[in-house]
Amino acid sequence: MTSHLFNMVKAIVGVGVLSLPAGIAAFGDAPSAAVPAAILIASIGSIAAYNFSLLGRLCAITGATSYKGAWEKTVGASTSWIPGSSCCIKTFFAVLAYSMVLGDTFAALFETIGLSVSREKALVGLTLTVLLPLCKLKDLSSLAPFSLAGIAGMLYTAVAMAIRFFDGSYSDPTSGFAADVAESLRPAIGTKGASAVFSSNAFILICMLSTAYMAHFNAPKFYLDLENNTIARWNTCVATSFSISILFFIGIAAMGFSTFGGACNGFILNNYSTKDSLMGFSRVAVAFALVFTYPLAFVGCRDGTLEMMQVPKEERTDAKLNNLTYLILGAVTAVALKITDLSFIMSFGGATLGNALIYVYPAIMFRSAVKNMGDDATTAQKLEVYLAMAFAAIGIGMGCIGAKQALGKL
Repeated sequence: MTSHLFNMVKAIVGVGVLSLPAGIAAFGDAPSAAVPAAILIASIGSIAAYNFSLLGRLCAITGATSYKGAWEKTVGASTSWIPGSSCCIKTFFAVLAYSMVLGDTFAALFETIGLSVSREKALVGLTLTVLLPLCKLKDLSSLAPFSLAGIAGMLYTAVAMAIRFFDGSYSDPTSGFAADVAESLRPAIGTKGASAVFSSNAFILICMLSTAYMAHFNAPKFYLDLENNTIARWNTCVATSFSISILFFIGIAAMGFSTFGGACNGFILNNYSTKDSLMGFSRVAVAFALVFTYPLAFVGCRDGTLEMMQVPKEERTDAKLNNLTYLILGAVTAVALKITDLSFIMSFGGATLGNALIYVYPAIMFRSAVKNMGDDATTAQKLEVYLAMAFAAIGIGMGCIGAKQALGKL
């Protein structure tokens, strides 16, 4: 189970965690704001874990092998395009976030070695010379081991951020490393503390978490891959992996926010000086991990697009795959050049598709599954439908408010 737990944590903890400090900064700028933020991170993570577990149990009930397949076996095949297209578009958002982070990261790395390269030039150059050839690969199995670098890079980043917080390297906005960054990125500690969480802007963090915890379209795969996948073992695996992820999220969010307060950038590494070698290594680790995991996410988006277009597998020629690769990668890069705020992508994507995939669709599927079971459904399952639908209603409410707040930040 250990390797399975590691893979699940790796799937949950992605680059989105580096935007969470900005989610706290959306409503607060005093250190005490991190306390209710930690409670929100743990609460949303617990609900996300419940629905992740629910998806595995749906597979056990119906025999489904995928998210879309679970919908087909419960709600019906005629509407299976709804979760299918949602997964595809959500993957597009993930690839977009990767491109945005890579543009920022490589521009900062160039500055570290004394070269002045704009974010736009860095992203376009990287896309043409590295990402495009990787995304055109027909066999990505050789890239899978590099995904392990992702969690290692995030772990190093968390430790480095903690070191910089406790050693006070950025405590004075006018000296040290803090003086090397733009004024808008320097620490800005104010007076909006724990009580600021009651502001509607807190929904920005809540919806960002719906993106950060998003791994639910892979829940069926993780359930099926689990050795001796009894419901008890499955629930233990889900609870453990999400608990680890929750602690990781709280650590990154709290350290970044406590260091920079209201000045937290949508990609927290942008707040750190390019002359800070400790954080420089973090940028290298994140960049290395993203470059080699980028094609894995990209292929999910491309294949999902082909599924939406109902292109049979036998008609997916190399020429068609390459043309679609050019089209999608071009669109992703164009949007990444235009939008620079990662926190917007995280919050808006979470408010819309994230909430649907985590809270709404699993509840709808579970209700249909229990209804289809008729008298075979247990009393506990019938009562659980109300819990699942309550979480769905909460997800819809959070999504509506969060989307409005995210758009208001543009």
